[in-house]
Amino acid sequence: MTVENIEPGLQGGARQSAFWQDPRLAFAVKWVASAIQIAGYAATAFGMTPLNLYLFLGGVVGWLAMGVLWNDRAIMLIHLVALGAMLAGMASG
Repeated sequence: MTVENIEPGLQGGARQSAFWQDPRLAFAVKWVASAIQIAGYAATAFGMTPLNLYLFLGGVVGWLAMGVLWNDRAIMLIHLVALGAMLAGMASG
């Protein structure tokens, strides 16, 4: 018995690629989110509050989107927890 990758497609064997399944989108989202996250670290190092929080928020949301794009529950979980903690901290603030 073998396991095959079965993708839903159109009749006649033609497949329609969804926008969110484009590897170029994943490439762009992960690198933009990473750059924003790095900017958040730099803003923290230079004491640029609250800019650092907003940058981290952007990076976390970007990586949460990557978890959804990749259907990776571990990435989704860690970034949902981080997002919740950041929003709770910002609200109490």
